[in-house]
Amino acid sequence: MIIEEMTLTDFERIKENLQIDFDDFWNPSILKSELESKNSKYIIAKENDEILGFAGIIITPMDVEITNIVTKKSQRKKGIGKLLLGKLIEMAKQTNLETISLEVNEKNCIAINLYEKYDFKKIGVRKKYYNGVDNAIIMTKVLK
Repeated sequence: MIIEEMTLTDFERIKENLQIDFDDFWNPSILKSELESKNSKYIIAKENDEILGFAGIIITPMDVEITNIVTKKSQRKKGIGKLLLGKLIEMAKQTNLETISLEVNEKNCIAINLYEKYDFKKIGVRKKYYNGVDNAIIMTKVLK
């Protein structure tokens, strides 16, 4: 498996099936604008030229924020999310900022467990953040 920077060409390859193959939390135009932002960095995991997952960060003046880690539905539970998270943490360490943060649906126990294995700590909650229903847990990791 190869982890590399996501390009607009990669986006074009997945945009039509983004919501079917991955998740329905973002529409293609939002992902494209994130890819075009100078403050965002996105990576993909691919094998045999098939994009199996992607992940991104936004670099702010205060910290690095993970925007998403998404694995193709048919490829889940194969460690792809773990590989992407590890690479995002490496990228964050190169910024010389002190922390990396994220928000995760309180019902996403698999993701929460993964983040805790990488020393992310729960620091807060955003009430009804997801679709006006589910709470988001705010987690952060000290990079230095």
